[in-house]
Amino acid sequence: MSTTNSATAAWLTQDAYDRLKAELEHLSGAGRAEIVQKIEAARQEGDLKENGGYHAAKEEQGKIEARIRQLTVLLRDAQVGEAPADDGIVEPGMLVVARIAGDEETFLLGSREIAGDSDLDVFSEKSPLGVAIMGHKEGDKLSYTAPNGKEIPVEIVSAKPFTG
Repeated sequence: MSTTNSATAAWLTQDAYDRLKAELEHLSGAGRAEIVQKIEAARQEGDLKENGGYHAAKEEQGKIEARIRQLTVLLRDAQVGEAPADDGIVEPGMLVVARIAGDEETFLLGSREIAGDSDLDVFSEKSPLGVAIMGHKEGDKLSYTAPNGKEIPVEIVSAKPFTG
């Protein structure tokens, strides 16, 4: 499944797509049913104005519904593909090591969703840094204009496919 009809389409690995689809299915089915039961149980405890359990369950329901909407849009517009080739060229799905303004940083280029539960820094390919480094290869030196107007020097140290 691959759709590219949206300028906001995120690139996802098949694994990330499958993981997010399973999360959406759970939240849309069992997750919704669980929160409805919690709300109903809390409602039966009496006065809703001072019922902390009821308000907490309603807040949780709002978060679940927001995540369902987020996942629905993400998966609908996702561009799904195999991990990028291990050719040292920067593209979505790559773990990039770059010297940025003299500091070496390691980050994933792509969607936060690809990184899953890891604590990796993630930069969108649509961010100023992402746009600047796309298509460059190991050893390339370049610069980009940060949102504050500063020109930031960048050297690509390495670019390897993210294996999660």
